Amino acid sequence: MHGTSARPVIDVRGLTKTYPGGVEAVKGLDFEVHGGEVFGLLGPNGAGKSTTVGMLTTTVAPTSGQALLAGVDVAEDPIAARRVSAVVFQDPVVDRPLTGRHNLAVHARLWGLDRATTRTRIGSVLDAFGLDDVADRTVDTYSGGQRRRLELARALLSNPQVLFLDEPTVGLDPRIRFELLDHIAGLRARGMTILVTTHYLDEAEQLCDRVAIINRGRIIALDTPAGLLAGLGREIVELRVDGHLETALAALGRQGIASTEVFTVGGTVLLPTRDRPAADLVGAIRATGLPTRALTTRAPTLDDVYLQTTGETL
Repeated sequence: MHGTSARPVIDVRGLTKTYPGGVEAVKGLDFEVHGGEVFGLLGPNGAGKSTTVGMLTTTVAPTSGQALLAGVDVAEDPIAARRVSAVVFQDPVVDRPLTGRHNLAVHARLWGLDRATTRTRIGSVLDAFGLDDVADRTVDTYSGGQRRRLELARALLSNPQVLFLDEPTVGLDPRIRFELLDHIAGLRARGMTILVTTHYLDEAEQLCDRVAIINRGRIIALDTPAGLLAGLGREIVELRVDGHLETALAALGRQGIASTEVFTVGGTVLLPTRDRPAADLVGAIRATGLPTRALTTRAPTLDDVYLQTTGETL
């Protein structure tokens, strides 16, 4: 972690959200985010990520549990919680008929900033996000990447202690997405505390000090990206067989090759090496005499971690 503090800036205990009709979106989350840490909530659409951010940013009322931002209870004192945080939501919130500069000025006014402070901070964020050249154009002329950068700039006007990014790159083309990730990495380098939700694995690996994998409202794994990957070993062996997958798994099991750590995707069997050399595992598979279509090795990814723990793809 990069200059993190001992005291958690975000402290979540037993947080739940049940919507009308009994839909349990979040089921007892527990986690901490320390000062200067970038913490990722990784999971597919519908896993409970946006609902969690909604509760932490006071736009969704928790059903039970507690969440503290810089020591402030988000349910008991939502106004104070908003003062110490900022959020960039998944859906755009900037006003397209206004110029970029006007958008920032309106936001600064809502925060009660005086004119001198507003002028200084607007100049600072426009420069930081490379928006000086388009600041006086209406936002409806901006590219998707420019609008997203403006939303980040807008969120930082209040000098928040913690920044929430809810699916910040969703819908962006690869070049613009890379550009935005570079700006977020810059905030990380400055020591800002950030909670980011995403279902993009490379984002989590690139940006986050720690990652919580969330599925169906529960955290099922929490560690550094390297720690999560280390649990699978240095390599993954991929095996595609002719015939029924169940027959192949049974044959591997009889030889002590397939265990509870093995998982499947479609017609492919994936075997984490753990502490075993990949070459030994490949040799043992070949010794079974199974008719194989392909037998390869590769480095593990966070997608593999998710697949193994949930049986589902991101």
